[in-house]
Amino acid sequence: MNKSIENLNLIVLNAGYAIHDGDWNWKDVCSPFTRLYYVTKGTAEIIFDHEKVTLTPGNMYIVPSFVRHSNHCDSHFEHYYIHVYEDGLSPNRIFEEFEFPHFIRPGKYDLNMFLRLCELNPGTKLPQSNPESYDNQPTLIQSIRMNKMKSLTTKIESKGILYILTGRFLEEARQRPHANDNRIQAALNHIRKNTDSKIMVDELAEKCSLSNEHFIRLFKKEMGMTPNVYITKLKMERAMVMLATSNNPVKEISLVLGYDDNSYFIRTFKKATGMTPQEYRESFKS
Repeated sequence: MNKSIENLNLIVLNAGYAIHDGDWNWKDVCSPFTRLYYVTKGTAEIIFDHEKVTLTPGNMYIVPSFVRHSNHCDSHFEHYYIHVYEDGLSPNRIFEEFEFPHFIRPGKYDLNMFLRLCELNPGTKLPQSNPESYDNQPTLIQSIRMNKMKSLTTKIESKGILYILTGRFLEEARQRPHANDNRIQAALNHIRKNTDSKIMVDELAEKCSLSNEHFIRLFKKEMGMTPNVYITKLKMERAMVMLATSNNPVKEISLVLGYDDNSYFIRTFKKATGMTPQEYRESFKS
């Protein structure tokens, strides 16, 4: 966890205040950034695959990156929002390592932090709330580039506020499943830090001083999936981030993720997402 914090790189994509009158209704939203909300008036709902969360005044809410959800609102509703982008190339990504609670009760000064973040980043307010208008590759890239052009003091203060607000949710977050067996945990750490390399199961087994068969059996018992399935899952998650937030050629992304065979990478990505990398990238374009 300490290494995760040391490598943590959060930036503000959007920050603002939204007022709705039964018009905050969007289906199947799935973004490469995290949403933070502070509700001030009215109620609405966020609907996840297996859970419905009611948003009420005086509470803070989070929707981590790549979590598919829908929004529903049939009355007056007001809230502050912050869209947080986490560097997809970092070896440890906090929204990947932890399972966050959907909502928390804010601290005494948290509302002031939302206000301050909006003051620091006035040019990031959304012109409209429909995700289709901003949840696309060109807009994401533009927002990331604009962030890099901000003054050093603005970036430092904004990052500090994001760390504090994320920390509020971390207080009640749970680290994603870790193995009880120290050998398997060591293998997990190696996999998570080396998604940009070709990871061989026999090499992992050797690091754990286990035979291949014993290692695979023990890994599956601990994680509920084979090492190869777990490795592919992490690599495809990183691929989604890079495809959605960069213009890098698909072949280059496949190489970055340790795939020498671009055709194999494309087949693997399509099996995992139902789309080719290019189709996935196109889905983010307006």
